[in-house]
Amino acid sequence: MPQQSSDAVTLNNITKTYGETVAVKELSFSVKRGELFGLIGPDGAGKSTIFRILTTLLLADSGVATVDGYDVVKDYREIRKRVGYMPGKFSLYQDLTIEENLEFFATLFGTTVTENYSLIKDIYEQIAPFKTRRAGKLSGGMKQKLALCCALIHRPEVLFLDEPTTGVDAVSRKEFWEMLQRLKQQGITIVVSTPYMDEADLCERIALMQSGSILSIDTPAAIKQAYPDELYAVKSGNMHQLLKELRAYGSCYAFGEYLHVSGISENALAGYVKEHTDVVIKKVAPGVEDCFIRLLLKHE
Repeated sequence: MPQQSSDAVTLNNITKTYGETVAVKELSFSVKRGELFGLIGPDGAGKSTIFRILTTLLLADSGVATVDGYDVVKDYREIRKRVGYMPGKFSLYQDLTIEENLEFFATLFGTTVTENYSLIKDIYEQIAPFKTRRAGKLSGGMKQKLALCCALIHRPEVLFLDEPTTGVDAVSRKEFWEMLQRLKQQGITIVVSTPYMDEADLCERIALMQSGSILSIDTPAAIKQAYPDELYAVKSGNMHQLLKELRAYGSCYAFGEYLHVSGISENALAGYVKEHTDVVIKKVAPGVEDCFIRLLLKHE
């Protein structure tokens, strides 16, 4: 039995390559017990590779990682008993019903649905009216809830969710994060990955990732507070021309109906606005996405 520590997950200098492609490069971070931790980044950032290593489905080329105090290589059997994993692609049995999938996964882990029903009750009740429907016929939101139930049915210590809200509607995304907050209250450590920057604020700590490396790791609030410049939202009747011209002054990129501009003095921006009467400008607080873009530009 490993010595209990305050960290549920640790990675030390983990590297994984696929041929010439470096998926994860000397990655190190830890997740505290009971924490809701987010890996935030676009496709290809290395998020799924990390999850596969931590759930013992993939061997790293170098480095050491532990889950619940167990080594991912030497103690893979123990880890598989203690983790729940929801991969990015729906991976349950399409021809089995909701009820049959849940019973099957409970049996795999030597437990029953009844034994751990209290953990999944709030989630399962939302799909129970359709329990005899085959999984392949479910909507995206219902598949998401079923997959989460199956990942939880053996009451794992650590829950890994790989882009669980990709491809589902906005209402289902909101409901899913509300479910995660309730699960966290039951002491489960949750590690979730997402390409959606707006979901970063729902995590206690986040790691911003790109090309297999971590650009920043901290609480969402601390990452936003570290933004070094004033940030402005600007728009006009000709956004393409506006983008082209403002990039000569500083960092400028599209953000919804506005352009976000930083690295430019307020006086210089005010002078530009005076020369262009149709330009609207306002100062805004940076979000996680602004911080991510700034870090990307810095590391180019």
